[in-house]
Order: sequence, then C-alpha cells, then structure tokens
Amino acid sequence: MTSTLSFTVTDDDTAAVLGSGSLPVLGTPRLLAWCEAATCAAIEPELGDGETSVGTRVELEHTRGSRVGVRLEVTASSVHRDGRLHRFSVLAREAGGGPVVGTAEITRVVVDAERFLGRL
Repeated sequence: MTSTLSFTVTDDDTAAVLGSGSLPVLGTPRLLAWCEAATCAAIEPELGDGETSVGTRVELEHTRGSRVGVRLEVTASSVHRDGRLHRFSVLAREAGGGPVVGTAEITRVVVDAERFLGRL
C-alpha cells in the first residue's frame, strides 16, 4: 500500500496562522495532517463497506522549513500489517525529488465506523 499526495504551502498552512510558531513557514501541525492524509489514501483501497481507519500513533520529525508557494510530495508506504493494524512510513519532500522536509511513522487501525462512533 502506497500513496503520494501533493500539496502547495499557502498562508493558511504557516506556523504563524496555525499557532505553532511565529514564522511564515509550513507549520508542523499541517505537515502532520498531510502525512495522515497520505496514510488514509494508502489504506482506502483495503477498506470494506462501513470500514474506516483511525490514527493511533504518530512519530514525526519536521526537519526543514518550507516557504509559502513550495509544493511538497508526501508519500506513505505500508511497512507492517497485523490484522487490523497498519503501520506506515511517510516521507515528505519538495516536489521533483527536492530536499526532505520531514519523516513520520504513523499507525492506523481499521474499524467499523458505525460501531466506533457508537462507543463515543
């Protein structure tokens, strides 16, 4: 399972707007959201009717700043599967094979959406 999504950093994605710093560069919370989106896209073809996946663990390293206007490619690749548990390795880099911006390991668990919501 692999998925690559592309995103362009906008003013709304900056640390200054997201409250995670004061600079007009890609905020870590947005990078995390993009990494999770890539894992969701990778696992989607595996889901049955009424199933979804929920994130249960994240380890993220945001290693390079990205200015507004920079396009990033975020690739999630399955590295482990144990029943309903799926672990992904995620690489975020500037488009076209540019510098790495961040890496992550994200764990998702497949659940029945209705049953999950009923437990809340």
